[in-house]
Amino acid sequence: MQDEELPGRPGASGMGDGLFRDRRDAGRVLARLLERYRDRADVIVLALPRGGVPVAYEVASALGAPLDVFGVRKLGVPGQEELAMGAIASGGTIVVNDEVVREFGLGPEVIERVAQMEGEELLRREQAYREGRPPLDLAGKVVIVVDDGLATGSSMLAAVHALRQAAAAHIVVAVPAAPESTCRELGAVVDEVVCAATPSPFVAVGQAYQDFTQTTDEEVSQLLRQAVDLTHIGRRSR
Repeated sequence: MQDEELPGRPGASGMGDGLFRDRRDAGRVLARLLERYRDRADVIVLALPRGGVPVAYEVASALGAPLDVFGVRKLGVPGQEELAMGAIASGGTIVVNDEVVREFGLGPEVIERVAQMEGEELLRREQAYREGRPPLDLAGKVVIVVDDGLATGSSMLAAVHALRQAAAAHIVVAVPAAPESTCRELGAVVDEVVCAATPSPFVAVGQAYQDFTQTTDEEVSQLLRQAVDLTHIGRRSR
């Protein structure tokens, strides 16, 4: 996912003083923390697009695991779209923020209307990223779901609920940086959480990176193509 910029820092294409050079560097660091999952036939790496894809590409490459995207989109309050009343994940799973829904008096028809619109956009993007390839079958698999960082963790939580519905056998959330509280909260709902760094105070995901240039759709598609090629090469060499 992309995240907000730090106050006082240059724009998203600027350089900061973070822990990681860029997302690819963060992915290599994260891969070393996931070494025990290397070369296992039951492991799949999923990336939350777009920012999670370069990170997950390095993880999947190091572990010899297939890579796919797993989309999550925020459900914005109508008229105040930056405020999330929930999220929708691949497969149509919806997670609702009950506090926001109550505060704004939002009925189920409002949530359903926004969810349908965002669900269509989510599906369109995933199909474009995969370029005709089918999604990976997650049933019974060890799924390592990767993002470039977490703030509140709401998008990741929606993904986790969807992965449970897809019958994933073991869910690992892996991110380069997140608040310790968010890692702890996710640890209560997944099998394992790997947070490479938990900066304190935590201001934004971009704080962890020297280069937090926005990931493009073209980069996502290219990395997914390269991951398919690497997986095929790895299988032939075994």
